[in-house]
Amino acid sequence: MSTSSLLFSILLLASLTLSISSTPSLHYNQKPDNETVYKTSKQLCIGCTYESFQFLFAQNLVRAAKWEIPLGWDFQLQRYAQWWAGQRKGDCELMHSFPEDDFKLGENIYWGSGSSWTPMDAVNTWAGEEKFYRYGSNSCVSGQQCGHYTQIVWKTTRRVGCARVVCDTGDVFMTCNYDPVGNVIGERPY
Repeated sequence: MSTSSLLFSILLLASLTLSISSTPSLHYNQKPDNETVYKTSKQLCIGCTYESFQFLFAQNLVRAAKWEIPLGWDFQLQRYAQWWAGQRKGDCELMHSFPEDDFKLGENIYWGSGSSWTPMDAVNTWAGEEKFYRYGSNSCVSGQQCGHYTQIVWKTTRRVGCARVVCDTGDVFMTCNYDPVGNVIGERPY
């Protein structure tokens, strides 16, 4: 098995394990009844789309390059992201869901002209900011952004939820929310 195949397998397993970890747990000696199994299975399927998987897997690949723990999918963060994407559907304006000085969650946003943009495109754009991040000075190159990248790889962030919407204009708006929030002033991402 090649190194890239092994890395892919590890990330896939870790992503799925972390996504499942939000389901109700049973004691090791407690046999689940049919109702518990049904509720657990139903809970796992809410929002389990190919799009969700793309967001999660792409970001965990970026984190793996820095040896960071994979993110888990959080359905509450996804619902929040879906709400905000719904607010942007009418105008596709590239704006955050809350004032910059009142960040309770981490948030990356993306806009693409036309309707074919995918979660992988958004994550690759955010991750592409790595070239502008200077670890030694813990800063971005002057005139460039790198906060989307640093949020993805932030060492204490554990959960993510994202959404994608095709706006009335025919363009795409995507957003991901992160908890705990990253980009703490004065701290390094990893």
